Amino acid sequence: MPRFYARRRLSLAAAATALISAATLFNAPTASAALPTPVSGATARSYLATLTVAAENRTGYNRDLFPHWITQSGTCNTREVVLKRDGTNVQQDSSCAATSGSWYSPYDGATWTAASDLDIDHLVPLAEAWDSGAGSWTTSRRQSFANDLTRPQLIAVTDNVNQAKGDQDPATWMPSRTAYRCTYVRAWVQVKYYYGLSVDPAEKSALTNHLASC
Repeated sequence: MPRFYARRRLSLAAAATALISAATLFNAPTASAALPTPVSGATARSYLATLTVAAENRTGYNRDLFPHWITQSGTCNTREVVLKRDGTNVQQDSSCAATSGSWYSPYDGATWTAASDLDIDHLVPLAEAWDSGAGSWTTSRRQSFANDLTRPQLIAVTDNVNQAKGDQDPATWMPSRTAYRCTYVRAWVQVKYYYGLSVDPAEKSALTNHLASC
């Protein structure tokens, strides 16, 4: 069952209201992130075998070299599209900002009811992509990577968890929910394969080990 968190001090009345709301959410259908389904474990293993193994190089990296949260349609940018996609009963205002809804973070199993408690994770981080070959891309290709809604690359997760992950690869960071790790590594390999990115030796070893049980 998902965990619920409160980040603000509540008055007694507000606390009672929060308890009622929490009870309602526990009885409601669980929200689940709608990450595009990654390739199968077998396909991911075959993809991984073809990836170039190389040392990483961060020379010249700047996050601004990956234009992100671009407008997708109307007033909606990429972040807002993912929040809508990954949530349940998401309501948006005229500017496309999420005003209510429920979001389940598959990395840690937490459920949130405020969009401000969520980050949109680049499953393969921007810095990791740069280290693995994106430094030679055009700005247009880096923009496509940073806003990719087709591959399993963007997902709404607990903000603190995303910040703890930072730019780490699977050799040093994996979701705390073991049930999600197979999905995570399959997605990681698919994104790297599609974009022609390399893996470093420790990263390949970790991916190989995790995929063995997928």
